[in-house]
Amino acid sequence: MDIKSFTSAIAQIAEEKGISPEKVLESIEMAIAAAYKKDYGKRGQIIKAKLDSQSGEVRFWQVKQVLDEKMIYSEKELEELKEKKIEEEPAFAKAPAGKEKVRFNPEKHIMVKEARKIKPKIKAGEEMEIPLEAKKDYGRIAAQTAKQVILQKIKEAERESILEEYKSKEGEIVSGIVQRIEGQNVFFDIGKTLGVLPREEQVPGEFYRPGQRLKVYLLKVEETPRGPVVFLSRAYPKLISKLFELEVPEVSSGSVVIKSIAREPGSRSKIAVLSKIKEVDPIGAMVGQRGTRVIAVINELGGEKIDIIEYSEEPERYIANSLSPAKVLEVKIMPKNKALVITSEDQLSLAIGKDGQNVRLAAKLTGWKIDVRSPEQTEEEKKETKKE
Repeated sequence: MDIKSFTSAIAQIAEEKGISPEKVLESIEMAIAAAYKKDYGKRGQIIKAKLDSQSGEVRFWQVKQVLDEKMIYSEKELEELKEKKIEEEPAFAKAPAGKEKVRFNPEKHIMVKEARKIKPKIKAGEEMEIPLEAKKDYGRIAAQTAKQVILQKIKEAERESILEEYKSKEGEIVSGIVQRIEGQNVFFDIGKTLGVLPREEQVPGEFYRPGQRLKVYLLKVEETPRGPVVFLSRAYPKLISKLFELEVPEVSSGSVVIKSIAREPGSRSKIAVLSKIKEVDPIGAMVGQRGTRVIAVINELGGEKIDIIEYSEEPERYIANSLSPAKVLEVKIMPKNKALVITSEDQLSLAIGKDGQNVRLAAKLTGWKIDVRSPEQTEEEKKETKKE
């Protein structure tokens, strides 16, 4: 074996598949063990192979589990099993006493007395490795088996690597390229795998075309029989906070904190921000010089409007700020988490917003049920109440 070429091939496969060279070597060892068993082993045997990547030497062992009398079915118990027509019990079936029992198989098991003749300190329940004679010649079927094992194990290792990598990126922004559109789902190339943007996570009115590059929020990663599935979102509110983290150093450093977000994807969002440092203007930091920072986020969101307001611990002030750009005259805190907002007649429609959007977003942002009234409406309501 050309060890240099072999080591180079392992490194290349590892790099291409995004898995460790140790995993590739482990897959090859499993494949060699499978080929050995195919040509020289017996049914039921567990064969283990160890490949020395420096010398190219391969060693083989047969693995057997060490058992004592309490761990195997007696002849009487086997007869009872036969009578009950139990053709195939699990490898380890729980006995009434809570002890694990198996049907003794000389290819898989060895009694503790016999095992101690080879390894005196071994205990029941442990595994014993018995060295086997190394073989160099393998048939076509064994070689085919080895090939299938390598492909399968490398595919499994690749899946595990993808699952681990993207699981750690949940809640982060990733850059993706639209690869294809299938029905209502959009598939993004996000590096080592494809991410799916389902219909419910798409922005209403946003169109996607193959080759388009967009930033997406990595919502969750699920393991399925076909491999890991990465779910993406363009509608999730936290996408906005993550975009501002990229654009605003004060947010990424923690000197400006995004306290709350209310979003109607594709239309409008409101963000409440707070400065942890007295000298830093939170709204100014978010907007940036000549609006460069907020414009960068708006462009990434396809023109979605963003209102940035200052957070306050005082409910009255916070609610008044949340209705920006409308100017508020007074905020009255009412029972049951309700708030009455008084605004001038000329500011009323602005405070409510088109189809009630502004007040609706303000309510989502603050967590208060907001009722907007003009002074005139308030007076009329008072008169009506007195008449009653």
